[in-house]
Amino acid sequence: MVDRLLDRRRLAMAGLHAGAFLGPFGGGVTSAMLPELGADFDVSATTASATITAYLVPFAGLMLFSGTLGARWGLRRSVIGAYLVSIAGSVLCAVSTTFPLLLAGRGVQGVANAFTTPLLIATIAATTPRERLGRSLGLFASLQAAGQTSAPLLGGLAAEASWRLAFVGVAVAAAALAAIGLPPSAESRPAEPARLRAAWRPEVLRAAAVALVGWGCLGGLTFLVAFRTDDGFGLGASARGLLLTAFGVVGMLTAHLVGRLIERTGARPATLAGGVLGAVPIALIGVVPWLPAVAVLWALAGFFAQFIQVGLNALVLTGDNANPAGAVSVVQAFRFVGAALAPVAFTPVYHGSAAAGFLLPAVLLAAVTPLALLVRRR
Repeated sequence: MVDRLLDRRRLAMAGLHAGAFLGPFGGGVTSAMLPELGADFDVSATTASATITAYLVPFAGLMLFSGTLGARWGLRRSVIGAYLVSIAGSVLCAVSTTFPLLLAGRGVQGVANAFTTPLLIATIAATTPRERLGRSLGLFASLQAAGQTSAPLLGGLAAEASWRLAFVGVAVAAAALAAIGLPPSAESRPAEPARLRAAWRPEVLRAAAVALVGWGCLGGLTFLVAFRTDDGFGLGASARGLLLTAFGVVGMLTAHLVGRLIERTGARPATLAGGVLGAVPIALIGVVPWLPAVAVLWALAGFFAQFIQVGLNALVLTGDNANPAGAVSVVQAFRFVGAALAPVAFTPVYHGSAAAGFLLPAVLLAAVTPLALLVRRR
């Protein structure tokens, strides 16, 4: 009986971490199948790219308060409910016969994963001993990176037969995660209802500012590195895509190690190091004259980005906050807002000067991170 309970808990913990894959994968799964979507629905590839926007807008917008709502309703109930909504959205995408219906399905997917991502992180904090929290968050981050990195590849492979198969796969994965469930310790609700005000405290907003700048100036620069490798080295589309995956692959392979380091050094110093040291490879990408150096620098950026991502999650989850789920939800929302703002902010600067296009995000990263993390309340 005891062994059976232990096996059930291990399976639930594995499912808890595996849920990290679903959100990033669902967001990027259409990026490689835009021509096929355009052909099937008789729209341009540019119009078909709205499938990405239709997912990201509700995803980032709802995440500002989804953690608080999920904490009020109960973590387990909210996460499993979000999986069921994800199944519905994925099925709607798979059977869509018109483009607006596909966009509606993508919006439903975004709504669902606005709840899964922050609530799974909060559940990890509620079910993991504090001395092991860093490596558990690191494992979660590595699976997030795996979902983000593999989404274009798996989506493109599915589109070779039928793009609808990709959404069937997402629905099957969400159904499996809902069946596995969460650890029993995630069942309980807080003694008092989680309040949105507790998730918007000054220390949370400072962490959110680091998330916005940190991800906008690191993970959000994929487009800028693509410009640089095209303009500076004449790299073709497939070779550019391969080089760009270095960021996610290195992040996936090193996130668990980063989590262990955070347990030793503490979340605040590790996040500070990630921001300051991560600015160095970003600044150099704009000026180095060798393509292999660009690839190595971009991979290093992926490594330092994990210090910011894992470190910020650990920082808000271990802080003095009555609403940790809401706090991590706000930080994650600002992270995706930063990624969305990066093209608008840095593309005009890059077209004026490639060196300045990378120097500006590097300076922001090196300046904002210590300013936000080292400010103390009076």
